[in-house]
Amino acid sequence: MSIEPILQDRFGRRVEYLRLSVTDRCDLRCTYCIPEGFNEFEEPGQWLNFDEISRVVGAFARMGVSKVRMTGGEPLLRRGLPQLAHQLSTLEGIKDLSLSTNATQLARHAAELKQAGISRLNISLDSLRPERFSQIVRRDCLDQVLAGLMAAKEAGFAPIKINMVVMAGVNDDEIDDMVEFCIQHDFTLRMIEAMPMGDTGRNAQYLDLQPVKERLQQRFGLIDGVMAGGGPARYLRSTDGAFTVGFITPMSQHFCDTCNRVRLSVDGTLFMCLGQNESLELRPLLRAGASDAELEEAIRAAIELKPHRHEFNENPEQVIRFMSLTGG
Repeated sequence: MSIEPILQDRFGRRVEYLRLSVTDRCDLRCTYCIPEGFNEFEEPGQWLNFDEISRVVGAFARMGVSKVRMTGGEPLLRRGLPQLAHQLSTLEGIKDLSLSTNATQLARHAAELKQAGISRLNISLDSLRPERFSQIVRRDCLDQVLAGLMAAKEAGFAPIKINMVVMAGVNDDEIDDMVEFCIQHDFTLRMIEAMPMGDTGRNAQYLDLQPVKERLQQRFGLIDGVMAGGGPARYLRSTDGAFTVGFITPMSQHFCDTCNRVRLSVDGTLFMCLGQNESLELRPLLRAGASDAELEEAIRAAIELKPHRHEFNENPEQVIRFMSLTGG
């Protein structure tokens, strides 16, 4: 019987989750992500094409990576995304293909994405109030996002996770409203602490989510829970299983000791940590005709660069790239 290959870093953490950015472009300009007016995006000629992406994901799959999440920017801006989803979902070893989206384009794509093999969705939604939502994302499109959410529900996606970046004095007064909204529609709410990624992230109104977690735990009698996905969220659920809420707390309670993921940007740069700068460019290898063995060797060497933890608290100025340039 053959032994399953394992991709493991020098700290003994198994890497089994790839965050795959298919574009650095976005149709929103969220205040904590991309500066208003920013347009210094990668040229399409620098993007990995679908065959190159499939080669890289195939290499990761042969080394034991089974979870892939397509991200951006806004991934639905990448033309032909359902075709790529189908290519990746049929690769041997890929057991979980998911998508993060802001849902502005989702209403017309949801059914096709489900058919293409995407099993789960994470949808960004920071406010349910139209004027406030527009202020955060710098575009009047809440109706489009909600329509996308309902289309995803109709298409049969489950679970649907709502990602809410909670910011002090911005939207923290909507937490209970968002909880009720998610209970009503059988969505999973995930609250996220703002991270100091680029100037936009450092200027976001950070809120410690630990007191929020304790308050909701007491109010709803929540107990420890788990959810599919393998990401960094810590989950609580109601005793009847009707509601689940997750907390992603890179600032107040980091999760680096169990980090199982790396990120591939749209130009083929492999980032080992969201909060550090270690990286390896795979595009030159791919376009120079590297063999599968050479590609896998390069990936294994890159994993050796994976740091023990980020330094968001100690060194917030370290990462100058925006979140959209790394991949969510």
